[in-house]
Amino acid sequence: MSANQSPTGQQPTATYDSAFMKAARREPVPHTPVWFMRQAGRSLPEYHKAREGIGMLDSCTRPELVAEITLQPVRRHGVDAAVYFSDIVVPLKAIGIDLDIKPGVGPVVEKPIRTRADLARLRDLTPDDVSYVTEAIGLLTAELGSTPLIGFAGAPFTLASYLIEGGPSRTYENAKAIMYGDPELWADLLDRLADITAAFLKVQIEAGASAVQVFDSWAGALAPVDYRRSVLPASAKVFKAVEGYGVPRIHFGVGTGELLGLMSEAGADVVGVDWRVPLDEAARRVGPGKALQGNLDSTVLFAPTEAVEAKTREVLDSAKGLEGHIFNLGHGVMPSTDPDALTRLTEYVHMQTAR
Repeated sequence: MSANQSPTGQQPTATYDSAFMKAARREPVPHTPVWFMRQAGRSLPEYHKAREGIGMLDSCTRPELVAEITLQPVRRHGVDAAVYFSDIVVPLKAIGIDLDIKPGVGPVVEKPIRTRADLARLRDLTPDDVSYVTEAIGLLTAELGSTPLIGFAGAPFTLASYLIEGGPSRTYENAKAIMYGDPELWADLLDRLADITAAFLKVQIEAGASAVQVFDSWAGALAPVDYRRSVLPASAKVFKAVEGYGVPRIHFGVGTGELLGLMSEAGADVVGVDWRVPLDEAARRVGPGKALQGNLDSTVLFAPTEAVEAKTREVLDSAKGLEGHIFNLGHGVMPSTDPDALTRLTEYVHMQTAR
């Protein structure tokens, strides 16, 4: 039984009637719920103090540290949901892929995956591989009470891009060369990554996560025809695999304005929208039956408070009439963001949307 379901004959669980869960289900809310991507750490001085001298991937395997970092923005900002502190490459590291997250660079894979023989390195993920996730979520749900916890994972395309390129890329030339030149290898790679992603999400849901978000961070590098043919089947497999748990499923990518309809087809309940497309237009592209999440430009937070509030009102006005809206940034919190700006933004959205 998931953390947000109401068992037959029993009272709903603690998070079921939260503003975040209601918005995800497209139900009336007391106020528009707020959370921020990359809110767990990044800009908080207490985060940097907690992680001092500890590498990123090492941090992700320490349950008490994960719980502390995940809780910090909830305590400080009063957001409506916590997001589990981890990284999209954690499940890859857990199954034995030799990679590290290098400061200022990002995930770097020692031996990129580029041949059919390399697929053998992508074994199935088991709960025992990430037992620290189960432990950390147990600590978190006990502490969070009625505040939902969002689990997450990387989408197959984005994980494949890192694995093939060996690290971050602006052109995805190696990944696209396989996608175009060896579509069978590409399909098998994404299918295997879909299984790993689904397994990682299942661990989080079964441990108590109330919702999950799938990050397809680099999907915006694709043309719609290539997304439909070469990426959509694997993403759809992920969402289908966790459908039975009944938790809200969120799908987010950057630069994906032309893909919003296709991302909606993949099966998520909530579609994340970056800052490039107004929410009313995004709703038209996504189609009915979905909530939307977003979409204040992260850089707005460096402007004076009056400007932040003006841009926030634009987002809220664009969201009027939506079936469900979760307020978020159009991408993650930037490391140099003033934490107080996030606190003020949360309070402002709550105040402006109070029913």
